Amino acid sequence: MSLPSRRRELADVLRELGWTVHRRSPERAGVGPIPTTELALLKQVIDAPGSTVGELAQALGLRQPNVSAAIRVLVGRGFVVKESSPEDRRVTRVKSTAAGRAEHEAIAESWAAPIREALDGLGPEHRAAIEQATEALAALHERLQVLETGGSEIDASV
Repeated sequence: MSLPSRRRELADVLRELGWTVHRRSPERAGVGPIPTTELALLKQVIDAPGSTVGELAQALGLRQPNVSAAIRVLVGRGFVVKESSPEDRRVTRVKSTAAGRAEHEAIAESWAAPIREALDGLGPEHRAAIEQATEALAALHERLQVLETGGSEIDASV
């Protein structure tokens, strides 16, 4: 198989895998289903505490009004708080709460469990190959994020 064909096959497999994982979006007891935008925002707030709504929108490639609306929902659920910046009171920063971090961890675990179960059902060669590909897949994810924002600052040799 040619390199372009293998790359297309990889793209197809990743798309199908992403959709399969996405469909398993967990519903947490007492919280109900959390929409994908809110899940992505909660993770981004945890990964980049103190970000502004504009920074969150840019990082996720979303429209600022959509991010503002989703942040209001996350505030209402007690998962994030908005605080005025001590440097400039006009700037509002978003931070996760202990409840938000706990919810994120519970959701991450509920997605990880079926993946671990599926990995356990694979042969040792496939399991090892997937586990060894984790770093490369993370680098691919980073590169896709950079391309989405129009940048090129990631070192291609890594």
